[in-house]
Formats: sequence, structure tokens, C-alpha cells
Amino acid sequence: MPLLFPATPPLLLCCAARASRRATAAVASAARSSSSSSASFDAAALEAERLRLDAATRAGMETTAAAAEADPRAWKWAIRKRVWDALEAEGVARDPRPVHHRIPNFDGAPAAADALGRLDIFQNSQCVKVNPDTPQKQVRFLTLSELEYGMLRYMGAIDDSTMIVTTVHDKQLVDDIPVEKLLVHDVPVGIICTPTQVIFTKTTIPKPQGIYWEKLSPEKLGQIRILRELKQRIEQETGTILPCGPSEKLPPTAQRRQRWRRRR
Repeated sequence: MPLLFPATPPLLLCCAARASRRATAAVASAARSSSSSSASFDAAALEAERLRLDAATRAGMETTAAAAEADPRAWKWAIRKRVWDALEAEGVARDPRPVHHRIPNFDGAPAAADALGRLDIFQNSQCVKVNPDTPQKQVRFLTLSELEYGMLRYMGAIDDSTMIVTTVHDKQLVDDIPVEKLLVHDVPVGIICTPTQVIFTKTTIPKPQGIYWEKLSPEKLGQIRILRELKQRIEQETGTILPCGPSEKLPPTAQRRQRWRRRR
């Protein structure tokens, strides 16, 4: 049985920031020199640039969030902000900080990962797909989001029996999710592992059945090359033009990786 770990814990019993799908690149702790040349790596400059890009991204997301919060339909933003605020206020947030507008790292993330690793469904799995965010680094590195779930579903790699598992802090658990407002592409979670407990949600919320092209905006499609290529292939094979969703203003995404030239 495949086992999936979502990049953004689905809004069922847990809530986390919707930030970049990519993990923050590991930063070298010291400059390295080559024995054959004077090439060096400027770790301080890389860290400064990472922090600059991160700050700019979060500032852009705050602007987007402010506009979204004014819309009564944007109920997810209010819950996310409440959770982010609680993690910071109660001292359980961990680097990278602040946790606002990102998948939050938290105190006890290794314990939650250990609890996950002891699950029979994890130990008996033949295929595991994991996101790269900091709280789940103890599990493994790969990426999964709602769109990637849809692609895997379309390709037949997963089905309704595939278990969706997440790790979060206990402070991220909420009980006021308006289930009736969940969208067709929202992925429900089956097991939640926290530092103190394992929750089997026994959810009856249906899982996405594939890619909902009519929900994909031109802007979102423009960001993801593999989706564009898949859409083009399907249209060529079927002779049918797939639908496209309405235009939208996307929040900025962090440039997590930067190519640096070695100075000689």
C-alpha cells in the first residue's frame, strides 16, 4: 500500500501554513576550500540572501493574506493565522522563524516523526511519498501537494485506499473546520501524529479523484511545467481541449535555491 505525507497538512483536524512547496535549502556552516584551487563558498552571503528572499516572500504573502482575510469566503486564512500566532506565543515554534506564512516547524517534531515511524501502516508500506518541509525532515525527502496528489491519482499510482498521514504539533489541532466549505481538491488526512498522540481520524470525506482542470487557473498552470505537458499530451491524445479555471492572483513563492558561482 502506498503511504502519502502531504506538503501542507490537509485542513481536516490540523492546519498549517501554505507556503513554498520546496524545503529551505541547507546552508553550509563554514567556507570550504579546494586543495587544487583557491575556490571558496561564502556561507554568510548565502545565508543573508536566503533570509532576504524569505523576508520578501513572507511580506508578499502577508499582503495577499490581508486581502484574503477581508473576504468572508477566505475562512482558511483566519484559522492559519490563529494557529501561527499560537505556535509563536506559546513558545513551541522552531526555526525557520517566524512560522507565519510557511509550513511551521515545531518543538517535538522528531517525536511526532518517531510516532509515525512506529505505525504498522508505515512499517508495512512498500512505497512512501513525503514532503520536504522542516517538521517532516526526520521522515524522508520528497514532495506532495494537492496537485501532485491529483497527478498520482490520474496516473493510477494511488487510490482511495492510500493512507494520508501528517505530523503536526498538538497546538495545530483545531475543531472548528467548516467541513461543508472544503473544496473538491482538498485532501483529507487519515492519521495525525503529534509529539504526544496518534489520532486516527476515521474521516468519511471523499478524496480527490484526479486533476480538476476546471479549477486550475492559467497562472497556476504556468507555474508547473509537468502539468502543462500533461495537459498538452491529454489534449493531443484525446483531441479534446481541457477546461481551464478562472484567472487568479497567486501569492509569491520563495526562491529556495540559488546558484552560486565559486570565486577564484
